[in-house]
Amino acid sequence: MATAPSVPASDYQAPQPLSGAARLWGTLALSAATFMNVLDTSIANVSLPAIAGDLGVSPNQGTWVITSFGVANAIALPLTGWLSQRFGQVRLLMASIILFVLTSWLCGLAPNMGMLIFFRVLQGLVAGPMIPLSQTLLLSSYPKALAGLAMALWSMTTLVAPVVGPLLGGWITDNISWPWIFYINIPVGFGAAFITWQIFKTRESQTRKLPIDSIGLALLVIWVGALQIMLDKGKELDWFHSGEVIALGIVAAVGLIAFVIWELTEEHPVVDLTLFKRRNFWAGVVALSVGYGLFFGNLVLLPLWLQQYMGYTATQAGMVLAPVGIMAMLLSPAVGKNIGKTDPRRFAVLAFAVFALVLWMRSRFNTQADLVTILIPTLIQGVAMACFFIPLITISLSGLPYDKMPAASGLSNFVRIVAGSFGTSIATTLWQDRAAMHHAQLSEFVSPGSPATQSALAGLASAGLSPEQALGTINRLVDQQAYMLAANDVFYASALIFLLLIPLVYLTRPQPSGPGSSDAAAGAH
Repeated sequence: MATAPSVPASDYQAPQPLSGAARLWGTLALSAATFMNVLDTSIANVSLPAIAGDLGVSPNQGTWVITSFGVANAIALPLTGWLSQRFGQVRLLMASIILFVLTSWLCGLAPNMGMLIFFRVLQGLVAGPMIPLSQTLLLSSYPKALAGLAMALWSMTTLVAPVVGPLLGGWITDNISWPWIFYINIPVGFGAAFITWQIFKTRESQTRKLPIDSIGLALLVIWVGALQIMLDKGKELDWFHSGEVIALGIVAAVGLIAFVIWELTEEHPVVDLTLFKRRNFWAGVVALSVGYGLFFGNLVLLPLWLQQYMGYTATQAGMVLAPVGIMAMLLSPAVGKNIGKTDPRRFAVLAFAVFALVLWMRSRFNTQADLVTILIPTLIQGVAMACFFIPLITISLSGLPYDKMPAASGLSNFVRIVAGSFGTSIATTLWQDRAAMHHAQLSEFVSPGSPATQSALAGLASAGLSPEQALGTINRLVDQQAYMLAANDVFYASALIFLLLIPLVYLTRPQPSGPGSSDAAAGAH
């Protein structure tokens, strides 16, 4: 396809909306591509113990399977605007989908953890444009008056994926093998690519050559990569008692400062940081990102605790997480339909309050918690998810001109995804640290002079256990209690932080409903 004549970005108009079967199939294809992308952020959660065991690493090292994808994906997101102007939105989306399928296949073939992490990095890099471009093409397929409904339908995909991901990942891990959590992307990806090309190949966007901010991109990779590695290796190397962790921290801090200075002075920055001058944007993005980091960190922590210390299989852990999207799927269309008629801050406050309630309920768990007790807060959490993504992105992007939307959407997704990766690292680190503290405290009560200890040892001896086996059993029970208490600590602290985010939402200014507010939904995910 010939390069379209160059016109100012602010003069660019989206193509005419689709109608009938073309719009239906286009929505399904774009949603399938998004589904595949989001699925890969959650499907591995319940499979981490199996992956780690099969590849000979600890479960905590296995979290790199999640964080490596998230950070690489986040680094690629800010490049979407530049790449789409250089190659066209449709071509870029097609390339992203096909390369995502290829890297998924390579992930399944990975012979060791190092190669798996490398392929997950590649997968995250090529996945970057998929979510912003699927949003852009979907919005161009619907009339302005139906933009809210379009994004509600699209967001259903992002709500179904976290439901299906843990359940499907658990079932595949238990009944087939973990590589198939990646292989299932192959038929979905090729199907989405074929339909997308058939419908959107004649709706290619204008292209023009723009200089790439190579220094800004290099600084972005350096500081984000150094910070993530520091967070992941910190718990193994005893944090700032390690020279390697200190060095990584210095590189991350200096890289971030240099990145901010460079981007604010560069004529064609890879990330438009001037967007943070807008109160609605920075407050909305901070609230969305911190909330997502808390949500995702706890989403990773829960199945790890269930499988390692509560005796759940991967399938059972997936079933516990699956109901999170039931209420979300039921309520999401209503939220999308009313987002332009109601102050979105009300939806956001409701989301934070419900998240806080859910995490407080989890902080009351004990080792005797049955399946129903664990499922109830998971089901309620769906209410929060329905009121979380679309309203906060609507707030963040409200009032922005059309030509700023792609950059703002990419930047908000970048910060959110980085926050999700950092949330995973921080949650698992705090869990380990608090568990060690609780283990030390509980061990003080296990002594030869303690009547409870003597009674327990006598009971285990009568069951045929040797003294060493009896002490090992008691240690495992102490471990189980320590990690339960540590999980409670993380859940409770997360609940408090969600409550502290509520005033941040009210720093934003309400925007009048209209076309701008409909466009704001474009970034929702």
